[in-house]
Amino acid sequence: MKIKLIAIGKTDETYLKEGIDKYLGRLKHYIQFEFIIVNDVKLGKKSNVEVQKELEGKAILEKIITNEVVILLDENGKEFNSVGFSNFMQKALNAGTNMVFVIGGPYGFSEAMYQRASAKIALSKLTFSHQMVRLFFVEQLYRAFTIINGEKYHHV
Repeated sequence: MKIKLIAIGKTDETYLKEGIDKYLGRLKHYIQFEFIIVNDVKLGKKSNVEVQKELEGKAILEKIITNEVVILLDENGKEFNSVGFSNFMQKALNAGTNMVFVIGGPYGFSEAMYQRASAKIALSKLTFSHQMVRLFFVEQLYRAFTIINGEKYHHV
């Protein structure tokens, strides 16, 4: 099993980069993991939300292989607690599924992305910046693997 995380645009804040790198390093002990950054779409003053979502979606889809299961990190997705998310991940591990989690741009996902996705997951009902979501997601993924492995990182 391999996991990818695809996000739009670079992480600007140093403290977020450091946190992301910390958990990416920890994840290497559990799973083959790839973090892919897709360049921002710059439309300038002629900005059109739908056009931006379509262009971002096209760029993301180019990074996805046919047999990978795509899961969108979307505010309208299914919410899990940490143990529930670890159960979700355990089922994927058992199936040997290669998974791609996607963090969309500032306006969300194109229709093509929704069509390609197998599921949507919400990290919270709260809204976070797209850069913060990266850190929160890799931490939760690391937490899921520690739960799966019966390690003491997660306290119940």
